Amino acid sequence: MTAALEGAPMTVIDDGPEVLNPKHWRAPKGYANGMAAQGRVVVTGGIVGWDENETFADGFVAQARQIFENIRAILAEGGAEPRHLVRLTWYVVDIDEYLANLRELGRAYRDVFGAHYPAMALVQVVRLVEKAARLEVEATAIVPNRR
Repeated sequence: MTAALEGAPMTVIDDGPEVLNPKHWRAPKGYANGMAAQGRVVVTGGIVGWDENETFADGFVAQARQIFENIRAILAEGGAEPRHLVRLTWYVVDIDEYLANLRELGRAYRDVFGAHYPAMALVQVVRLVEKAARLEVEATAIVPNRR
């Protein structure tokens, strides 16, 4: 999706959030420039790549996949689905590790969340609270009000 969005600054996704992209801007790949939604807000804390026993997955992509699965489980507890995500904030300890794994990371993301890309930010940090964590992700979802 590298073509500019001519005359379509926002897109509504299945009665969910609107993807915001200023007219004449190129469509971003793998994220949205902005989102708008109304409804019940569901947020997570910083989620790391461990399972219910606090055992970390091995490697960056495996931890990311586990994070996505953890976020999906938390969203479900709040009555939300991945399509309701409006924002993800990623914290990584090594941005080069992130960049080196983009293809596999994208595959893991789509396997768990589908082809829904909310607004995202990526921040490199010195370290995370859990020393074995390679990344941590915060999520915000908005579940539309029932009509």
